[in-house]
Parts: sequence; structure tokens; C-alpha cells
Amino acid sequence: MHPKRPPEIFQLFAATTSLSGVGAKLASVLEKRVGHYVIDVLRHLPVGLVDRSQRPALADVTDGSVATFDVLVVKHDRPPRGVRRPYRVFCENETGALELVFFHAHDDYVAKQLPVGERRLVSGRVELFQGRVQMAHPDHILAPTQADKMPVFEPVYPLTAGLTPKILRRTIDDALTRIPDLPEWIPPALVKQHGWPDFATAMRIAHAPKNASDLLPNSPARARLAFDELLANQLAMMMVRHSAAETTPGRAYCGNGHITNQLLASLPYEMTGAQRRAIAEITADQAKPKRMLRMLQGDVGSGKTLVALWAMLTTMEAGVQAALLAPTEVLARQHHSSIQAMLAPLGIEIGLLLGQGRGTGTARENGTANGTARTLSRKETLTRLADGSLPLVVGTHALLSETVAFHDLGLAVVDEQHRFGVRQRILLGEKGAHVDVMVMTATPIPRSLAMTAYGDLDHSRIDEKPVGRLPIDTRVLPSDRLGDVISNLGRALGDGKRAYWICPLVEESDKLDIAAAEDRFAALVRALPGVTVQLAHGKMKAGERDHAMQAFRDGTAQLLVATTVVEVGVDVPQASIIIIEHAERFGLAQLHQLRGRVGRSSQQSSCLLIYQGPLSDTASKRLAVMRDTNDGFLIAEEDLELRGPGEFLGQRQSGMPEFVLADLAVHRDLLGIARAEASRALDNNDQPHMNLLLSLFERDSAVKFLASG
Repeated sequence: MHPKRPPEIFQLFAATTSLSGVGAKLASVLEKRVGHYVIDVLRHLPVGLVDRSQRPALADVTDGSVATFDVLVVKHDRPPRGVRRPYRVFCENETGALELVFFHAHDDYVAKQLPVGERRLVSGRVELFQGRVQMAHPDHILAPTQADKMPVFEPVYPLTAGLTPKILRRTIDDALTRIPDLPEWIPPALVKQHGWPDFATAMRIAHAPKNASDLLPNSPARARLAFDELLANQLAMMMVRHSAAETTPGRAYCGNGHITNQLLASLPYEMTGAQRRAIAEITADQAKPKRMLRMLQGDVGSGKTLVALWAMLTTMEAGVQAALLAPTEVLARQHHSSIQAMLAPLGIEIGLLLGQGRGTGTARENGTANGTARTLSRKETLTRLADGSLPLVVGTHALLSETVAFHDLGLAVVDEQHRFGVRQRILLGEKGAHVDVMVMTATPIPRSLAMTAYGDLDHSRIDEKPVGRLPIDTRVLPSDRLGDVISNLGRALGDGKRAYWICPLVEESDKLDIAAAEDRFAALVRALPGVTVQLAHGKMKAGERDHAMQAFRDGTAQLLVATTVVEVGVDVPQASIIIIEHAERFGLAQLHQLRGRVGRSSQQSSCLLIYQGPLSDTASKRLAVMRDTNDGFLIAEEDLELRGPGEFLGQRQSGMPEFVLADLAVHRDLLGIARAEASRALDNNDQPHMNLLLSLFERDSAVKFLASG
């Protein structure tokens, strides 16, 4: 038996409701933005820093700067009831006058915070308006006796609706007190070499930056935490590989070609050389008496689904079942529909299993003129998976449920695998005896990263587009050309074309001057009266969003205004135009994924990248890369080079393995060190330290191993 984890660590896995001031409502908000547990709160690191040390004379303030003042409250200007104007409080000190402005303020709050005739410390962003110094909604209002409570350097965190800076800071401060004194899991020589603090100290420093350099990913505290996460990830994946190789040696699945040959004969096109090469690699793996763990990488529209289907049919030929796991219902339905179409001439059933109450189904071509389909209930789907009469199934996380049992599962295919943790791979692999696992990604990953970050997997790459596909004509235009874009779009739609219009936000933000999907939808409806326009974004009800997308698929709508909800899983070959507004705010990988929604047929497609200037050097280079190449693997390499430390903070990009604290564009060297250290720890059977680290950073992945003792 290995030693158990220190009991103090369990307080890091207490629910957020155990923290000061966190009730059920706030816990629900935290869950959406931060996570369920105390450790999730700790891993929510700041992305900026406010310096409140500046205390200039009121006559010398800089417009837009953050400053702190000691002022006397002189007068309140409270708007009459029913009159919509701001509540103003006039203050002064020996250096000048200051107006505090409150919108939609509660009168009693303002009066209590700023009593006339008393001095107050106020801190916030100042603005110059018609020669007057104003501060709207001060960040801090304190009595002079509470001056020690005014932070000199205040970290800035990612927020969401219902989560204010003060509430989040209070929550984080309490979480920091819960960090126990833990034994060190990194070898002392490595800690000394890099000058890293211990885990607890690193967490405290990361949440208390003193300057901009403390926020950089290679600062000692952040680099230490990034290494911890990378090390845990590498440990978890090596343990999966070790478990697959030694405890379940696998079995050979040798197809005889009686189904795959029918599929090949029914295809209305020739497979590419890259598809044939990938199929050869995969079927060779399947024929070996050991478990397959393979990644299938392919650019958008390269034909990964056909390759995956070939592997599943090979499994069927060997007399066992296959399952495809997708991260979203949209993608699961898309796979089901496309695979069903390919299998229709073969008369093979494919099941669809979604979450409880979200629908299931299977369809079979019955040989009639119009191809009628029969739909299975959820109960029948589960029954037929268990008795083996349903050979193929596509589903979401529902496939991982304990209620889903297979008669003899031989192959599990996981799509968009970076959205699933190692634990999900384990769970699906345990749905049968000696199950082969193949993961797919439509987001090309640089070869150097793929070989290290996914070292537990063999790799197949599809680096060719199907015959007849034309390169997408990509152009970069400034936002002042928007009128011309809309006019040209109207003519194209009038000629029968279909188009996407992508916006980065759902609703208008006061802080970011970007187009909102709902406003753009309304504007385009007005500007294009003869066009049917639909709207799809993540805040809509699933039924409404599905209806909008279906209208676009079947052609009853010619234009779909959407957020990045269409990044993956929407396949409309008839769509030939995509317009991406505020393209400078997207990462390269995400721009490439979005562009891949068009160019999926033999007709010429176009992509317009609309930007709002002025552009940073990095943004200019990104847009130039998109304009100059359609090669997803080349774009991935460029993305890796362009994303330096300045790109680390803020919205996380797609296209690489998803970590909370580490960024592979910055921490490439640490990833290699983590892989070597994980291998050493496993060779030395350093079980206590491995368990501790996995508990903290790969909690879901480690469940199987830690529970087994």
C-alpha cells in the first residue's frame, strides 16, 4: 500500500461554498468562470495589475490614468426622482476639485459612503471632461483611518456577470489561507536550478504581483506553477500508457475487407494519399496484439471522419463494436449525420446517444426510393448496445455513463480530444476488454509539441485536402470598409450564395469596442431586406440555436450571424463566404478553424477578415499569415512563434492542449523537462509525490489510480 495523501490537502477540494461569503448563488457564478473547488479558485490567476500608488495633484492628472486622492466631501447633487442623470458628489483638496459620478446609484449607499464635511480616500480611473476632473464609480472609498486597507498594487482578474473584483478578491484571499504545508514533489536540484519557490509560496506570489514582470509566464512563481501542471499532465498520460501496455495487452482486430471494400466502392470521390496513409497506419495498429493509442491529426475539411469510419468498420469486420465520442451535441449530431450518409448504401445502422432526455436515434437505409429511417428509443439503443446487435454508436459524454454497457467494444474514437481529460479516455477505454483508443483533432498542432505534449500517443497526420477543393481566397480589410462589404455581400447572397458573419461577443461591452452579435444581426436584417438572416450564439436556448443552424443548413436562411459557436461541428458545404469581424481579437488557430467553415465543396470560397485599427505588430502578423496560407500545420507553427509572453495573458487560444496555468507557446522547454521528470518518477515508483501532484493538478485524471490504492 502506498502512503495516503496528507489529510490537509482535502481542504483544497472543499466546495467553494466553504469559503467566506460564498453562498449557493455566488458558488453558481464561480462554477461558470472559475470552478467547483477551492483549488480552482487558487488557479484563477490575475491577468493585469492596477498601480494605486500614484497620488498626483488634481490639477496635474492624466486623462484615463488610475490615481488615489485624499479629498473633502463638499456637496451632493442628487437627481430628482424620475430624472435620468448621474448622481454627482463634489469633493476638493488643496490641489483642486474632483467630481465623483455614480450611474444608477442607490442614494443611501452614496450618502453613507461619502458624508458631507468628512474626508475620504478615493481611488479609481480619472477622466477630464470639459476641464473638470471626474471619477466614475471609484474602485475604493475609505475613511483616512482605513488607509492601510487601500491596496498599493491590485491584481486584475478575469470576471463574469455577477462576479465583482471585490467579491473575487475576498474569495481568493480566503482560499490562500487554506493552502497546507505540503512536501516538495520537484527534485531540490531542479527547484534550485530555476530559482522556483515552493508551491504555497508560488501561489501567494502569483496572486500578489508587484509589477508587470510578476505577471509574465516565465516569472519564478508562475513558471513553478506551470511546471507543476505540465508535470502532472505528463505523469497522468504516462500512467495511462503504462496501464494500457501492461495491464491490458490488447488483442488484434483484423478486418477481412468485406465492409470497407463496399465503402470504398460507394464513395463518389477518390481518397487522398494522406487518407490512405493514415488508414494503413491505423489498420496496422489494429492488427497488432496490443492496445492502440493513436492520435489522428487533420486540418479542417481534410477527411478525418472517413478515416475514423474506416477504422470503426475494420473493428466491425472483426466482430466487435465501435463508438465515437464527441464533446458537444452539435458535433455528435454532425458526425452521426455524415457517417449515416456514408453507411446508407451499405445498409448498416449507426446509433446516436446524447444526454438523458436530449434524444437518441439510429437510422438505416431501407432500400426505398427516398430512404426511410427508423428511430430507436434511448432504451432500445442501450439494449442493443448491450446485446451487440448495434455495431456502431456516436454520442456525447452520455457514452461514459455507467448505464451504457457494450456487448464487446473494440474501438473508441474520441473527437476534438483536447476537450476531454485523460480520465475520459480511460473511462471509454474501460467500456470493453482491450479497447483500442483513437483520438482526433481538427486543430493542427506543431509537430514538436504534439510529440511531447501527447507523447502517450502514436500519430497519424492527414496533410492533404480532398481532390477538387480550392484554396480559400482570404482578404484583410479595415472596418471603415464595412459598408462596401455589406453591399457586396447582399449581391452575393442574391446570386444564391450562403454566408457566415462571425462576431466575437454576444452583447455590447462598455470596456471593449467590439461588435455584438445581436446588434450586428439587427443591422444586417435592416441592411439586407431581401435576405433571410438567422442568429446563433452560446447564450441562446439550445432549441433556438439548433433551429437557426438548421435553417442555414437547408437553405431557408442565406446568412448566419454567429459567435464562435460555429467554430467546429457545423458542416454546410453550400456556404462559400465567411466574414469575421474584429479579426484582430482572435488567435490564429481560432481564425483558421472559423475559416474552415467554408471551402468544403468544389466552389470557390472567400474569407474576409475585418479589423479595427490600429493593429499591434503581432495582430498584423497574424492577419498576414491568414491571408498568405491555407495550410493549418504551417499556421500552427506560426502561431507557436508569434505567441510570446505578451500574448499569454487574456483570452486563451485554441489549437493547443488546454492548460490552466501553463502555455505551451511559452513553456515549451518546461514541457520537455516535465516529461523527463515524469519518466524518472515512474521509474523510481515515487508514489507518494506522484499521488500528491496528480491530486492537485490532474484531479479527474488521477481518480482511477488514487482510488485503486
